[in-house]
This record gives sequence, structure tokens and C-alpha cells, in this order.
Amino acid sequence: MRQAAAPPTRCIARSKATCGRSTRPATASRHGACTRPFSTAPAPRARSESTPLTTTGSGVTVRRTEVNHGPRRLQGPDLRLALHGKPWGRIAIDADRSKRRQGRNYALNQKRWRPFAERGWTSKVQLEAMDIEGIDVAVVYPSRGLFALTIPDMDPRLAAAMARAYNDWLYEFCQENPERLLGAGMISPFDVNDAVAETRRCVREFGFRAMFLRPNEVNGRNWHDPYYEPLWAALEELEVPLGFHEGSGSQLRQVGEQFGANTMLKHIYSHPVEQMLTAGAFCAGGILERHPRLRVAFLEGNCGWVPFLLWRMDEHWEWLGDIYARELTMAPSAYFKRQCFVSVECDEEPVKHVIDAIGDDRIVFSTDFPHGDSKFPRAVESFLSLPISEESKRKILWDNCAAYYGLPS
Repeated sequence: MRQAAAPPTRCIARSKATCGRSTRPATASRHGACTRPFSTAPAPRARSESTPLTTTGSGVTVRRTEVNHGPRRLQGPDLRLALHGKPWGRIAIDADRSKRRQGRNYALNQKRWRPFAERGWTSKVQLEAMDIEGIDVAVVYPSRGLFALTIPDMDPRLAAAMARAYNDWLYEFCQENPERLLGAGMISPFDVNDAVAETRRCVREFGFRAMFLRPNEVNGRNWHDPYYEPLWAALEELEVPLGFHEGSGSQLRQVGEQFGANTMLKHIYSHPVEQMLTAGAFCAGGILERHPRLRVAFLEGNCGWVPFLLWRMDEHWEWLGDIYARELTMAPSAYFKRQCFVSVECDEEPVKHVIDAIGDDRIVFSTDFPHGDSKFPRAVESFLSLPISEESKRKILWDNCAAYYGLPS
């Protein structure tokens, strides 16, 4: 039993997809919902008053599940570690891998994740890890999949095909228990028409609860560029939220790349600052003015930056808004408070200052499983010990997540 504090009624957390091989054939519902193909699928665990509900993404309590290795039919022999001599993806983080293996946490993490890795990070493994942590529902985002579409000037047809392949796999992955595993679909930013088509497919055929992008600028276009308007309109029409999720390596421009292979310095800045840039485009760049029903979340970049950024955006809007932001009908912070969500890490004590500044209605929970800085299997326990009210904990663990993902509250 947890000793920290009495958990709220329910909890939803964001979760990473660990690319394991599905043990069931996929049967896509044509009515926009995930359906269980066999009656022998395990029934969802009954929720108790003391068990949090978790989801990967931005809605219910979400837990991240990494994609560690994809289905063999999707793998190719040319798994390059570098493009034009420059390392990318996870390799960019581990460019000096020998140094990292000398760190005190390397052996601890190898031991911690070995039981899951040895079993292939399958959906059964994911569900067992959720049980250990006390999470009922996970909205599943990728880990290694975050690096798939990070090459500048990528062939749009290839990028779209990779997104479709990942989403097909994710649908199969979730079929082990579609009441507990909910999908967040990948979309390619290289062709907006492909992104719109894949969003419609994922929502209507697979019943995915969210779509995601990385926050990095693609081919010189900021997110408030008119080019992306059809995507924002489609997301709004379908009433499906959009989550931005950063990774620590990319061939695209990325905050922190000036630190090269120094993972510590790169990781300090890449996640929160990229999210700040994206939040600025949506709140001060006019996107949320034009799309008042669009829900957006900034995931796994902490939440402590929010009060400062909202203050600074408002201050600059008062100073220069009549020149550069004539379209806005209210302060940038008002758009954030109306339409945006941000995730909090389980031990992020500065969340109390965020609540003081903007309230507790726009914060969702993340366990960061199974990353090296995850607090698994005590993420929920750590969160429950934070110095915030029980009412705020209940909102962050369930109500806000449910509002973001459109789940029953």
C-alpha cells in the first residue's frame, strides 16, 4: 500500500509505446473505435477508489511506453547511425556511449528494464508494467518512433508511409486490451495533405484518442505558417487533440544541438525550450484564435516554464501586438488557459508555483516510463507526495487528462 497520501478517485497518465510484437491480428473498426478481435482478450481491471487511471498522451492519466523494436516486417537492413556524417536520432544522444556506460545510473537502468526487454516490450509487458505502477489506462506515444521523421527534406511519400506503418502497428499493439491501451497517432509534417489524410484514418478507422508531432521546426516553416492550416482545421473538425512531444536527437534544427554529444546539457534545454517555442506559435501566432476548439498539449517538457512564458508573451503582446499580432482578440495567456495542456513529471515540485499562477485545470500527469529518468515503479507514489492539494492531484491524475483526450470524467 502507498504511504504517501490517499490517491484521488481516478488517475490517467501518459505512456510510451514500447514497440513489441502484437500477438493478435488487427481488426480495424470502421466506426472510429478500437474493438477487441477475440472474446478471450483480458477484461479491463476494475477501477478502485485508490487506483489511478493512466493514459499515454494528453488526457486521462497517461504513462509513456517506449517503442524499443518494431515488428520484423517493418524493419529493413539499412539502419543508419548517421546521415551525411552527422549522427541522428537516439544515436545523437549516445554519441559517446562509453561515457554513459560509466555513469552510476546505467547499470541500475539495465537491471530495472531487463525483465521487460527480455520479453520484447510486448503489449502484455506494457499492461503488466501498468499494473505494477497502478495505472488503469495508457495513451501510448512512441520513444524511438519520435526519431523516425526528423530528417530535413525527407521524401514526403516515405514519411507518410512510415507514419502509416507505425500507426498500423500501434493499432495492433493496443488490441491486447483496447480499453486500457489507447493510441496517439503519428503524422508526417512533410506534406500537410498526407497529415490530414492520416489523421482522418487514425480517428475514423482506429479510434485513436490523439495525434502527435515533434515540436521542431520542419523545413523552415513555423507552426503558425498558413501551410499547416488544413491540419489544424481537420483536428478541430474531428475533435481529436494534438500533442507535441520532443526527443533528444534530430537532424532537424533543435534547441541544444550546440552542445553536441553532451547529453546532459542538450537534454536540459531541448524539451522545455522547444515546447515554449511551439506554445508561442499557437498562442501568440494566431493558431488558437483561428481554431477555438482545437486542444493542444505540450508533453514531457516539464510545466515550470509555463508561468514565465505566459507572462512574457502577454507583456510583448501589450508592447508590440498592434503591429505583429493584430489577429489576436485576447492576450496570449488566455488562449493557453482556454485550449492548452502541459504535462507534469511525478517529482516536479515547481508545479505548485504553476498552480498558483494559472490554476490546476491545464496540467496532466506523466510517468515517463520507461526512460532512464523515470521513477517507475513509484511514479504515482512520488506524485502523491507533492506539496499540492488533494483536489489538484485528482484533477491532474484524471479530470484534466479526461478533458484533453475526450474521455469520460
